[in-house]
Amino acid sequence: MTQQKQLLHLVMGGRVTNPQTLEFADLNAIDVVGVFPDYPSALDAWRGAAHRTVDDAEMKYVIVHLHKLLDPGAPGA
Repeated sequence: MTQQKQLLHLVMGGRVTNPQTLEFADLNAIDVVGVFPDYPSALDAWRGAAHRTVDDAEMKYVIVHLHKLLDPGAPGA
């Protein structure tokens, strides 16, 4: 059995200073949803978190491609 390379993703969010930016208002209040082994599972977690705050325009959740930060020289990074 061939093991696929981990492609870690971080899902996080919080209140932003402007809904058109990613500048968080309070870094101490960042909601870290979790770290996920692949994009599909991160996307599911992002959808759940974003859905809970859909009526609050100042709350924003993002997916951070950790694998691109950890290994910037890798193919596809």
